[in-house]
Amino acid sequence: MYGYPSSPASCGSPPYSPLLITWLAQGRPHYVSMSDGQTIAYISDVAADILKPLFIVGCVFTAVGFFLSLFIERWLRHSGRLLPEHQKRERVMSALACFGAALGGCGLILLSIFDTKRHPSIHRLFLLIFVLGVALSAIFTVIEFRWLNKDFGENVAHLKGAYILKAILAGLLIILAIAFAICLYRAQNPAAILEWTISFGYTFYLLTFWLDLRQSKGVSKGELLDYDNQTRMGGRLGGYRAGGYGMRNVGPASTFRR
Repeated sequence: MYGYPSSPASCGSPPYSPLLITWLAQGRPHYVSMSDGQTIAYISDVAADILKPLFIVGCVFTAVGFFLSLFIERWLRHSGRLLPEHQKRERVMSALACFGAALGGCGLILLSIFDTKRHPSIHRLFLLIFVLGVALSAIFTVIEFRWLNKDFGENVAHLKGAYILKAILAGLLIILAIAFAICLYRAQNPAAILEWTISFGYTFYLLTFWLDLRQSKGVSKGELLDYDNQTRMGGRLGGYRAGGYGMRNVGPASTFRR
């Protein structure tokens, strides 16, 4: 189970890589969907041509994989194979992150179907929905991990790095998305460069979920629920083992600070 998220991340890159390689190999052609004076194609310009079926399949895999990554993480926390949420607010953030992923995934699939050559206005609407959904999902995920780190971070080395990495990637992608939106109607070539950059950056963001779910390796069902109960009942860790979580080997006299 913990190896699953490598699937959506790997599916996130291939749909873009063949598009970029094809456009470069063809000698950087000017597609009919491109504006006058535009010399760098958008992903959607290339995807509206002969590679549209590949693009649709890749977007479907990426969208479904992204949502399932968050859903599986939520299930693993509930089953005690990942650190469980202490408070309702963390569960709410997790649910909102899943909703954002579902919204963004629907936008991604629909923008791949309604291509920019035949449906330019609808395509941009679904592009906006995709960006908005992913941005919201990223924000809620970072908040959830920040609160989890506040509860467990003193004894779990992975959590702080996880939310910092997600925060950096999400922040950069949101900034790039804002810059892309500004350039979209003013400077086509910079906007195209930003779009390609965002697409590959999104792949790296997906890979962070592989790192998260990987922590469930070697952790049996309910094991971290027992750990959570120990922290609630006085916090003595006594060298507790938890798979790949990197928990510090704390002596019997150590307590878990809340």
